[in-house]
Amino acid sequence: MSTSSGPPESWISSFCSLLGHEYFAEVSEEFIEDDFNLTGLQNQVAMYKEALEMILDVEPEEDDDDDEEEEEDEEDASGDGREGAGGRQRRHHSRVASDLSVIESSAEMLYGLIHQRFICSRAGIQQMSEKYDLGHFGVCPRTNCNQTRTLPVGLSDIPGEDTVKLFCPSCLDVYVPPNSRFQTVDGAFFGRTFGALFLLTFPEYDLSRSAAETASNLGRSAEEQGMVNGMYARNIAPGLGRGKIYEPKIYGFKVSELSRAGPRMRWLRDKPDDVTVLDEARRFAEEHGADSDDDDESMTHSRRPPTARRRRPGGNPALRQRQGQNGSPMNVDTNGAESEL
Repeated sequence: MSTSSGPPESWISSFCSLLGHEYFAEVSEEFIEDDFNLTGLQNQVAMYKEALEMILDVEPEEDDDDDEEEEEDEEDASGDGREGAGGRQRRHHSRVASDLSVIESSAEMLYGLIHQRFICSRAGIQQMSEKYDLGHFGVCPRTNCNQTRTLPVGLSDIPGEDTVKLFCPSCLDVYVPPNSRFQTVDGAFFGRTFGALFLLTFPEYDLSRSAAETASNLGRSAEEQGMVNGMYARNIAPGLGRGKIYEPKIYGFKVSELSRAGPRMRWLRDKPDDVTVLDEARRFAEEHGADSDDDDESMTHSRRPPTARRRRPGGNPALRQRQGQNGSPMNVDTNGAESEL
């Protein structure tokens, strides 16, 4: 009987296929082999060389010292000392097993730090876009977000500080992943840059399910609504604003914010009805013009010192008190000239 077996699975593919690693993208070997992409990681990961060889499935080089030790053991071995030689061999295997566990953990740490940089590159962010289209990252648990797809992000770029979180571009908030298997993934493996860079790279994503209905009601298409600061107006926090914030009521009456049970920090989820007011670049160009001369003139006016305000005579109470004690006005020296109050 002849059996056919395919090529062995690479370390990167096996790591990304583990339970709880569904958020990870498969970093290409070309990206890892480029030393520029690994700048600064050698000081952050223990056993860096061995971990990099494990990620790239490179066989470690054999040392000549090990061969010499094996030859010496064969020469000194006798019938009574076979158990001792076997004991040394078993200790050697145990040491190798412990090293492999350390190298494995270092390889996972190194791959996570490389992954943080890879998903911000053109090839990596395109791969994450495909996973985003398929809904691999889940949806926002907030009701008013209408199941907007989320993005995996980290609250810190330093490993070991926090686990991965899910960022919702509709309400601009982060949430803990609903499945507990993702709560052991380090958030530094995704970093703080990926979420915002993804939205700027792909502004055409429709984050709101009701965007088409809103455009039809206004009588204009989504493209005619324009862009604000490089993003479509329909994609700027569609889950916030009027009608998208929960209002606590008692028997139909709104609860005052001054009440003990009233809403707190509601302004964090507020959004203007007309999002074009957020386009600061357009507003500045309309107010000051696009010419550089106008910009220089405005900077000159802004740097002009304010006009000094003159103090009214006798306005200082301490001065009046001293005048009353002496019974005569005081001579005050102003810039070298004496004047009488």
